[in-house]
Amino acid sequence: MSAATAGHPVSKGGATPVRRVPRARAAARHPVLWLVAAALLTVVVSALVTGSGAWPAALTVDVRAPLDALNAWLVDNRESHWVFLYFLLHVSNTAELSVDALIGLFEALGWIGTAVLGTAVAWAAGGAGAQRRALRTAATAAGVFAACGLLGMWEPTMETLALMTVAVTVSALLGTLLGLAAGLSDRCDRALRPVFDLMQVMPAFAYLLPFVLLFGIGVPSALVATVIYAAPPMARLTSLGLRGADPAALEAAASLGAGRFQRLWTARLPLARRDMLLGLNQTIMMCLSMVVLASVVGSGGLGDRIYQALGRVDVGQALAAGIAIVLLAVLLDRTTAAAGARLEESGSRGGGPDGLRGRHVWPALAALTALLAAVGPYLGEREWPRAWTVDIAPAVNDATAWIESSVGSGLPLVGGTLTWSELVTTWVLNPLRDGLHATPWWALLLLAAALGWAAGRLRAAVTATAALAAIGVLGLWSRSLDTLSQVLLGLLLTLLLGFATGVLAARVERLERLLRPVLDTMQTMPQFVYLIPVIALFGVSRTAGVAAAVVFVLPAVVRITVQGIRQVDPAAVEAARSLGATGAQQLRQVQLPLARRSLLVAVNQGVVLVLSMVVIAGMVGGGALGIDVITGLAKGDLALGLPAGAAIVCLGVLLDRITQPGRART
Repeated sequence: MSAATAGHPVSKGGATPVRRVPRARAAARHPVLWLVAAALLTVVVSALVTGSGAWPAALTVDVRAPLDALNAWLVDNRESHWVFLYFLLHVSNTAELSVDALIGLFEALGWIGTAVLGTAVAWAAGGAGAQRRALRTAATAAGVFAACGLLGMWEPTMETLALMTVAVTVSALLGTLLGLAAGLSDRCDRALRPVFDLMQVMPAFAYLLPFVLLFGIGVPSALVATVIYAAPPMARLTSLGLRGADPAALEAAASLGAGRFQRLWTARLPLARRDMLLGLNQTIMMCLSMVVLASVVGSGGLGDRIYQALGRVDVGQALAAGIAIVLLAVLLDRTTAAAGARLEESGSRGGGPDGLRGRHVWPALAALTALLAAVGPYLGEREWPRAWTVDIAPAVNDATAWIESSVGSGLPLVGGTLTWSELVTTWVLNPLRDGLHATPWWALLLLAAALGWAAGRLRAAVTATAALAAIGVLGLWSRSLDTLSQVLLGLLLTLLLGFATGVLAARVERLERLLRPVLDTMQTMPQFVYLIPVIALFGVSRTAGVAAAVVFVLPAVVRITVQGIRQVDPAAVEAARSLGATGAQQLRQVQLPLARRSLLVAVNQGVVLVLSMVVIAGMVGGGALGIDVITGLAKGDLALGLPAGAAIVCLGVLLDRITQPGRART
C-alpha cells in the first residue's frame, strides 16, 4: 500500500513526516466537539427565534441598596470610627507625609540639583565608573530630565516620581516578604496563589474604588492601591527564585554547618537574585502604570495632565505628558536593568577607577543629596525655567486635525481610519453586540458550560457558567455583553496579529532583531499613553478602545509566541526536516504543537491585558462597564463602580476558563 492510500501526507521527497488522523476519526475520539457544536447551534437558533435575551428580573439581586448604605456609612464614620482613627488614618497620614517629603526634597534641590542627583543615581546603578554601561545609563537619565523640562512637564514629573519612589519601595518590601513566605512554606504558597491569581485578573481600576471610600480622593488611596497592584510580581518571582535554588548549593551550605537563616542569607537569596531583580523591574513598570491611572482619584502628576487633556480631547497636551511618562519609564527600566547587570558580574559591586565601590556608593549619594539640598536654592530657580520650554500642543493639534481630515477619511478609494472605524462599528461590533443581546440567557449559559467542559471538564464548566451567571445576578447583563463584544473582537485581532508576527519573527531572526526595540518601547508605555494616537486616528468610538487594546496587548503575545517556538526541541525539528517535511509542515505539525503551552500562556495574557484596557477604553467611547467604573471612581459611587468592576472580573474568569485547558485536556 502506498503512503498516499494509507492516509499519510507525502512530502516532496516521498517521505511521510507526520501521520494525520482523519477528521471523522478525530471527531469520534473527541465527542466533546459535538457538544460544543450543539451548544453553538442552540445559540444561533434560539437567537433567531426569540430575538431577545434579557436576564430575568426575578433572578437579579439588588446590590445597589446595600452598597449605597455602606457608602453612606463610610462617609459618615470616616472621621469618627475607631478603625479610621487608630489604623486607616495613620496609614493615610504616613502615605501623604512620605510623598510630600519627597516633593519637598525635589523643591529644595531645585531643578539643577534634582537632575544632577538623578543622573548620579543612574550612574551609580550602572557601575559608578568610567565604563560604557555607567556612562550610558547616566546619559539616559540626564536626557530624560532635560526632555521633561523642555516639554514643560517638570512639576508633574516630580510629583509622579515622588509617588513612584514611595510606591516602588513599599511594593518591593511587601512583595519580598510575601515571596519569602511563599518560597519557604508550602502552606503559605497554597494560600497566596489564589490571591495573586485574583489580583492578576482584576483590572487596575478595580483596586481604586474601595480605597477611595476608605481614604478619600487623593494620594493615600492611589498609593495603597498601587502597592497592592504592584506587589504580586515581586512576590511571585521571589518565591520562584527561592524554590528554584540549586539543591546542591543548599546541601553544601548545610554540610558546612549553616543554619536555616544562614542558608537563606548566603545561598537561597543570592541564587534567587536574578528572579528578584526581574520582579523588581516588573513592579516598577506596574507601579508607573498604576500611578498614571490613579490620576482619576486625584493623585496628580503626569497622569492627571493626560486625564484632563483627554477630557478636553486636547491631543497635543496629552501627548506632551505621554512622552514624559514614556521617558520616565525608559529611565526606570534602563536604571534597574543596569543595576541587575552590574550585580550579575562576578566579584564586582560596581566600582571604577575613582574608588567609588560597594558600600561607599550609598553614603556618597547621601552626602551628595545633602550638599545639593543645601546649595539648591542658590543654583537657580526651583522649577524648570519657562523660557526653556517648548509648547508642542499647537503643532500636535494641527497635525491631529490634518490626520482627521486626510488620513481619517480623505484617502482615495480606501477612505481612511475614521471610515474604517465606522465600518468596524457598523458591520462587526454592532452585529456582535446585537447578536449577544438577542440570544436567550440560558443559551449563553449552556454555551459557556460546553466550552468550559471542552477546556477543562467539570470544574472549568461550573466556574465559567457561574461567572457568567453572576453577571446577570448583579443586574449588568446587557452592559456586560456590550463589553464582551469589544473584548472578543480585541482578543481575536490581538491573537491573529500576535501569533502571525511571533511565528514570522521566530523563523526570521533579522525580523526579530528589528522588532525587539519596538516591543521594548511598547511594553514600557503605560496604558493611558495608547489612547492618544488612537483618538487621533479613530476618533472617540468603541473602535478606538479596541484598537488601543490591540496595540497594548500585542507585544506580550508576540514575545511569548517567539519564545515558545524557539524553545521547541531542535532535535524534533531536525527529525521532521530529515524526513522531508517542508517549512510549513515543520511549523504546523511540529513547532506549533510542541509550543502549545506557550501559546496558551499568550492567550491567557491576551485575555487579562485586553480586559485591563476595557476600563481605559471607556474614556475614548468604549462605554459599557468601563464608563461605569470611571464614573463610579470620579463620583465616589460604590454602588455604580464596584458591581461594574466585579462584572469585569467575572468576564475575565469566564474567558480564562474556556481558553485554558485543564490537566485532563493538556
